[in-house]
Amino acid sequence: MNHYAPTDRAHAEALDAADPLAPVRDRFLLPPGVVYLDGNSLGALPAAVPDAVADVVRRQWGTDLIRSWDANGWWDAPVRVGAVVGRLIGAASGQVVVGDSTSVNLFKAMVCAVRLRPGRGVLVIDPDSFPTDLYIADSVARLLGVTVRRARPRDLDAVLDDDVAAVVLNHVDYRTGELLDAPALTAAAHRVGALSVWDLCHSAGVLPVELDAWDVDLAVGCGYKYLSGGPGAPAYLYVNQRHRAHLDQPLTGWHGHARPFAMDDPYEPAAGIDRARVGTPAILSLLALEAALGAYAGVTMTEVRAKSLSLTGLAITLADAFLAVHGVDVVTPRSEERRGGHVALRHPRAADLTEALDKHGIIGDFRRPDIIRLGFNPLYVRHTDVHDAVRTLRDILTAE
Repeated sequence: MNHYAPTDRAHAEALDAADPLAPVRDRFLLPPGVVYLDGNSLGALPAAVPDAVADVVRRQWGTDLIRSWDANGWWDAPVRVGAVVGRLIGAASGQVVVGDSTSVNLFKAMVCAVRLRPGRGVLVIDPDSFPTDLYIADSVARLLGVTVRRARPRDLDAVLDDDVAAVVLNHVDYRTGELLDAPALTAAAHRVGALSVWDLCHSAGVLPVELDAWDVDLAVGCGYKYLSGGPGAPAYLYVNQRHRAHLDQPLTGWHGHARPFAMDDPYEPAAGIDRARVGTPAILSLLALEAALGAYAGVTMTEVRAKSLSLTGLAITLADAFLAVHGVDVVTPRSEERRGGHVALRHPRAADLTEALDKHGIIGDFRRPDIIRLGFNPLYVRHTDVHDAVRTLRDILTAE
């Protein structure tokens, strides 16, 4: 048997040869000569999407026209696609609806959480959340007359009391890749009677999420990162079934009405998750996402997580071996239990280095002020891609 050091490219090749997810890579259309490590911003194109979208445009829209709302299932698509997303985030059927943007769904979730806890006047949010989450929380506070408390997860117990309506957290930090303990933090919120609202944008599709088992109250996520639904793909909203009957969502559009075609006034919410719908969905994007989700067929999230940890672990090992001497620090937690699906590297010239990598056919991502993000979608990223990316970064730094 051949034995290779973890830093040898042969070691990466051996890992790829034994990878059970290797055949899944063929479900994506990846440009030749490119190592794509920014799937945590925009997923690569799934092979099934072009034909699916062409069918929607040419046949469903072009030929069937308005009849497609029934004949081709357009009307039911938000809940139908929601059920597919639900299987990736541990949600039983009827608790996820797809539509609108992440920002809109965050707004709905936060307002709903406050309304589900009348008499409580505080929203707690992590100050390191993605900026949109912070902006939406401040807006909701102004609209509803509540207060925002900003506290990091490690300080959560110190700010929780019986005036807190909801705790809003990002499951994975968008900069560092740190993974939070969602079950424990959800339980902490529940101990004071508050609700939990989770942003899954950087976790859904790359690691196991079990919203029902964790007793999460509400959650949101996007469709264009690891789920590879395409630019502008619709987001989704999860509502735990115990809250559906009492959900008072602020955007009461006609698609969320109990009898949408009766054109009744006043508004009467639908009985199930449909009440979280607003207006006419973006059908082209919605059905592109549905086709993209087929890439997960026959794949378990346990397999995805195992490969994700292997990829991120290799990246950290290689960074220690090749990049530390050049002043590159690994920001992402080294503990597997605290690590999401991307690796963040810190260097004073991160922006220039990200651009230099791009010129070598390696597409990563830059986050101000000094972070290079390397995102590893286990469905199509190989260990050799990780090796080549880190070695190329080493070569760029050495040549300076």
